[in-house]
Amino acid sequence: MRAMAKHKLLIGFHAVNARLRQNAQSVSDIYIEANRKDRRMLDFVRLAESLGVTLHPVDADRLRGMAGTDRHQGVVARAEDVSLALNLDELLDGIEGTPLLLVLDGVTDPHNLGACLRVADGAGAHAVIAPKDRSVGLNTTVAKVASGAAETVPYITVTNLARTLRELQERGIWVIGTADGTDKSLYDMDLKGPTAIVMGAEGEGMRRLTRETCDELVAIPMAGGVESLNVSVASGVCLYEAVRQRRS
Repeated sequence: MRAMAKHKLLIGFHAVNARLRQNAQSVSDIYIEANRKDRRMLDFVRLAESLGVTLHPVDADRLRGMAGTDRHQGVVARAEDVSLALNLDELLDGIEGTPLLLVLDGVTDPHNLGACLRVADGAGAHAVIAPKDRSVGLNTTVAKVASGAAETVPYITVTNLARTLRELQERGIWVIGTADGTDKSLYDMDLKGPTAIVMGAEGEGMRRLTRETCDELVAIPMAGGVESLNVSVASGVCLYEAVRQRRS
């Protein structure tokens, strides 16, 4: 007997458009705000209809109830929960080109995770990796903030992060942790080779064992009065420095 597929809600134009482009067959129903007739909505409806996805015009209260927020942009979709990568080995075996990974140790806020996924997508990172015991799942808030990146960037949770970092090292991937109190700057590092950038939670930073497992510890130079950056901003700074070096 075939197992029933798990479904989840996708909220907003970015998330739903990303899934339609990637795997339209996994989208079973799309609920749209009946009174919205602007150009963006009409273009979206035209795309969904061309792909054969069932559309349900409903009122704003229905969408608010489904999404749990007013920030749904008039679009909510029910889709299969598609896994982008089953496990770390599958991910690493399938990477084409030079690996670039983002590792999050202790990021539990869904808004931060969503923003990190969005940054990772923009920089072309191959995956975001996090420990199961100190991370947030891919819930509706994460998907909304990620603006479609939750549908394109594999998010892999692992049981033991330090062991996973050692596995990356065995695969020839240089593990670089970001931390305060180190004299080595991010801009002193060669990021052209296979790289995993490890970010800790805001305030707490990386756990001790995670820190000790990294090959190098670097700091982002701070010239102002604040002590640190938001984790998604810091992730963007680090990932795009790798992108800059690889393109030059």
